Amino acid sequence: QVQLVESGGGLVQAGGSLRLSCAASGRTFSSYAMGWFRQAPEKEREFVAAISWSGGRKYYADSVKGRFTISRDNAKNTVYLQMNSLKPEDTAVYYCAADPTGWGTSRKSSYDYWGQGTQVTVSS
Repeated sequence: QVQLVESGGGLVQAGGSLRLSCAASGRTFSSYAMGWFRQAPEKEREFVAAISWSGGRKYYADSVKGRFTISRDNAKNTVYLQMNSLKPEDTAVYYCAADPTGWGTSRKSSYDYWGQGTQVTVSS
């Protein structure tokens, strides 16, 4: 069982930055791949970024490539999403999720555990 708690969301102007954190409980955190997804109002939840268990593999949605960076600290049971050059279309609730396969994927169905989400609002 893994419990995930996101933090770091907020209101920021376009062009600004935010850093999201996701703290995980459980001793098996280091064996899970971790992902970030987001959901805007009346839209499907979409993949943002994923990182393998070791941090050696990272994957990004095309819409955030070059602006967002995913990282993890297994000693702290935490995964991060650094978001730079934010745009109004990045406005959404951001969720972190844990994938027990360890490799990371953009497929929502591969993730067994989800956090409650943190709101990110980017004003123009």
